Amino acid sequence: METKILDQKQIKEAAEILKSGELLAFPTETVYGLGAISDSKEAFEKLVQTKRRPPEKPFTLMCGNLSQAFEYCRLDKAAKAVMETFMPGEITVLVKVKEGLPSWITLGSETIGIRVPDSEYVSSLIEEVGCPLLVPSANKSGEPTSNSFEMSKEAFDGEIAGIVMGQCLSKKASTIVNLSKAGELSLVREGPIPFDIIKNFWEENRI
Repeated sequence: METKILDQKQIKEAAEILKSGELLAFPTETVYGLGAISDSKEAFEKLVQTKRRPPEKPFTLMCGNLSQAFEYCRLDKAAKAVMETFMPGEITVLVKVKEGLPSWITLGSETIGIRVPDSEYVSSLIEEVGCPLLVPSANKSGEPTSNSFEMSKEAFDGEIAGIVMGQCLSKKASTIVNLSKAGELSLVREGPIPFDIIKNFWEENRI
């Protein structure tokens, strides 16, 4: 497969790659992501194969804005407040999933990882596609996380349909917190946003 190299002005072409069920690597404000459209089981299977990832491990759902993200999850007051305060931003939240979503999005789990990047390009891309994307980091499982165009190209050139050129600002994968259980908050992975800041805010809003 020939991998097209795109700049960020070619947003319609990038969106067409995703809408056709193919994979696209693109920069976010944290690291490079490897995206597949979320409403296609075939695209999901292609993502599993290309990422070399265990098929039972769900992918993060990347949304273009908060209102889109709220369509996919059930939230208590504190969890909703965390999302409204720290999103868009360098955070991924594990939350209780709404019923009735496609099996390849949930993989039988009651929780889902949701991210709303603080990236004008990514939000515009998702808007152009028309639905959220399944997006892990743009590296094969077990290999270093891609935080540049060059790393993404080295990892996937010839295997995916397109790679978008650009810069990642923090070059550090997002902070992940678990908000899936009412009245509980836990840290999954420390990232650019310190967990203490999120925890303090959550504690102020959980009453």
